[in-house]
Amino acid sequence: MRRIILSLILTIFASSAFANDRILNRAAFLELVLGKTLGIPLFLVRLRIYEDGSIQGKAMGRQVSGLWEWETGYFCRTLFWGSVDISRNCQEVTLDSRKLIFTSDRGTGRSARFSLK
Repeated sequence: MRRIILSLILTIFASSAFANDRILNRAAFLELVLGKTLGIPLFLVRLRIYEDGSIQGKAMGRQVSGLWEWETGYFCRTLFWGSVDISRNCQEVTLDSRKLIFTSDRGTGRSARFSLK
């Protein structure tokens, strides 16, 4: 059951990056996320990304914490969902209207769409 919930959190919505604007650098990424909450209401996901490289929030009633860095055009993060270690992954980040889309495995994997509020 834990794996199913975790899978849902990580693969909320499949999406194509075809018509989206790719975020290419740390400064552009921070301009979008600083002071905002990234959310997926259906799964009670609310995350904040901080300039110091930390990630904090909640998902499905559990604390989420982690670290991130910008590496050669990708958002690379490690996360803990409660006590579950979600291993490091570098993700392509794109913007579609007012949704930020993170696509795992350097843009070749599954995607999750987050609102920005």
